[in-house]
Amino acid sequence: MHFQLTEEQRALRTGIRELLDGRFGRDALRAAVDRPGELDRDLWAELAGAGLFGLCLPEDAGGVGLGLPEAVVVFEELGRALVPGPLVATFLAAGEVPGAVTGETVVTCPYGALLPWADAADVVRGDVAGALATESVDPLTPLHRVPAEAPVPQEATLLYAAEQLGSAGRTLEMAVGHARQREQFGQPIGAFQAVKHLCADLLVRVEVARAAVYAAAVTRDPVEVAAARLLADEAAVRGARDCLQVHGGMGFTWEADVHLHLKRAWVRAGLAGSPRDAEEVLAAAL
Repeated sequence: MHFQLTEEQRALRTGIRELLDGRFGRDALRAAVDRPGELDRDLWAELAGAGLFGLCLPEDAGGVGLGLPEAVVVFEELGRALVPGPLVATFLAAGEVPGAVTGETVVTCPYGALLPWADAADVVRGDVAGALATESVDPLTPLHRVPAEAPVPQEATLLYAAEQLGSAGRTLEMAVGHARQREQFGQPIGAFQAVKHLCADLLVRVEVARAAVYAAAVTRDPVEVAAARLLADEAAVRGARDCLQVHGGMGFTWEADVHLHLKRAWVRAGLAGSPRDAEEVLAAAL
């Protein structure tokens, strides 16, 4: 089966990356860090205007009419840029919650009893700032309490995996870039074997996770989705930790962006449900 991106999918990836580079670059990212729990509604509206939340909805329903593989490509870029907010939840609820497609309504958790939305206790509508929020290890991701546990939809698991993949790809870029520029003993630190190995391991984990996530988006097979989730979590968490090691002492400082990727990866790994459940799915298929 062929899992390479089509020309249209590559154009979609380029378009969303250019949008995010211009609208949510490093300055905007750090500004968001200084406003923990506050959602940038202007950015949210721009993402909605670009068709993000209606990406997989039919055109006659106000959507773009694309599929899950295209959504994975877009969410990979969102993860790479560390865009804050309940993106996956609002995306999945866009076909049911009025105003979600246009960005007027923000949905923090579409899981559980999906209908009627107006009465569902596990759905927060409107601005998420302060609504059932509690502190998170990631300053860009306030957590929201829901009254009862509910299974995470397979599509949500895959989209979280796509975000993890994007974050892993970004930490790979950061590690390699720093290894090329930082010098010790008269040469770039990337010339040292230990640093080479860290960067090589980063690359391998990213590419293996990418193949798994892209394939699962095409097949939608529950076993492949579980595998993609586990591989993407590993790529994001271990990738951020290895990137931090490449940066050395500087990587541990608040000013460096490495810690933001690590903390977001920790949080996302929990949002997708228990890793043990994914492991059980794989074990049952063996």
